[in-house]
Amino acid sequence: MRLATWNVNSIRARVDRVTDWLQRADIDVLAMQETKCSDQQFPTMPFAALGYDVVHCGFNQWNGVAIASRVGIDDAQVGFDGQPTWGDTDVEAAAEARALGATCAGVRVWSLYVPNGRFVGSPHYAYKLEWLAALRETAQRWVTDDPALPIAMVGDWNIAPTDDDVWSVEAYRDSTHVTPPERDAFRAIVNAGYADVVRPFTPGPGVYTYWDYTRLAFQKRRGMRIDFILGSPAFADRVTHAEIDREERKGKGASDHAPVVVDLSD
Repeated sequence: MRLATWNVNSIRARVDRVTDWLQRADIDVLAMQETKCSDQQFPTMPFAALGYDVVHCGFNQWNGVAIASRVGIDDAQVGFDGQPTWGDTDVEAAAEARALGATCAGVRVWSLYVPNGRFVGSPHYAYKLEWLAALRETAQRWVTDDPALPIAMVGDWNIAPTDDDVWSVEAYRDSTHVTPPERDAFRAIVNAGYADVVRPFTPGPGVYTYWDYTRLAFQKRRGMRIDFILGSPAFADRVTHAEIDREERKGKGASDHAPVVVDLSD
């Protein structure tokens, strides 16, 4: 199986680019984040024409997560057990379309778009830490309850876990994504039994998955590594290769994130 994650930053704006890449990269399962559309607006047909089934969770122009698979989709679930809600809206919308799970050819895949946090000390920052703590607790149970199940938690984590994961520590000082509580929350999930399966194949520093659109950040190599594939032991044991497709950040109409890919043995 060839599995990938990609923050597409609006699937309707980039559907042709995404589906073209799916074919060229020979991807079996793609988890997407920031689809920025409702379920009714998601462009399902171009994926179906290539043989992909799609599940999607989205309510409006914010957030949105999806999974496209040509090896089947079973047991789709919106939101993980214990996922915190935001604001006073109804329960479904309060999940913010940030977590979607499905089983694809025996692998449990979670497409995750972790809250940004906005700025240190804001209610959104506290919510981000609460969200990550709840994910750690639930994800730990997944491993404990079924150690043989391959589980992949993939997506845009909005955290750079180490100083090597940002182009300049000074540039991000006192900002979200790099604070000790956020990094501790990421580390706690790893310690709960989930390995960063991509990093061994893409060692840093200077290896990034995100570059801002402004100030020629991509051209100047001013990026961050914030997109990850964290795998349970049963998943990690099957990883044979991983890569970050930096080329897809280039050119007209590119997302500000690059796809992250892993290959699994049978």
